[in-house]
Amino acid sequence: MMRLLIAGATGLVGSHALRQALAHPQVTQVVAPTRRALPSHPKLLNPQVDYERLPELAEWWAVQGVICTIGTTMKTAGSRAAFHRVDHDYPLLVAQLAQRHGAQAYAFNSALGADLQSRVFYSRTKGEVERDLLALGYPSLTLVRPGLIGGERVESRPAERVGIALTRWLGPVLPRRYRLVPPEAIAQALLQGVLDGTPGLRLVMPEAMV
Repeated sequence: MMRLLIAGATGLVGSHALRQALAHPQVTQVVAPTRRALPSHPKLLNPQVDYERLPELAEWWAVQGVICTIGTTMKTAGSRAAFHRVDHDYPLLVAQLAQRHGAQAYAFNSALGADLQSRVFYSRTKGEVERDLLALGYPSLTLVRPGLIGGERVESRPAERVGIALTRWLGPVLPRRYRLVPPEAIAQALLQGVLDGTPGLRLVMPEAMV
């Protein structure tokens, strides 16, 4: 049985992870810190927070497992510095605070192509956060690396929509690694990662989710 924290529960993948966790018999409670209130549920604890001022001593950090699906776009962030703050600093801070309160398993929604040496800022940022999460020494760390994610987002991502449409059209001839990954499959991989608690590092690539 597990008490689980989900950071990013209002996003596309995070909302699927939240629904799956609330329905899972092994999960006794889900802590989902968000900026805006979520619909109530008997198993849900939903503190309203500002990720720029997270309460470091809050008792709700005391969980066994963490799922992090926090992420933004360059357009929404407005600058490279702001993007790095959301996609690197927030996931790392959540990992640190939960670990201080006893968390043993962490699952992060990263990206295909995450690479410290990449010339692409997005991919390089994902590589940096993977490196820094690994350095924390979680007993169990799951890194899920989807490619393009299917599904309808709340925020507008025109370039991503074009890529999704093209990938759907080419789907039958594309290698499995480059096909659309359903958000519910990503959520399932994240949830299974923390519930299994496999010791060490576990990488989940796109072909395992399509």
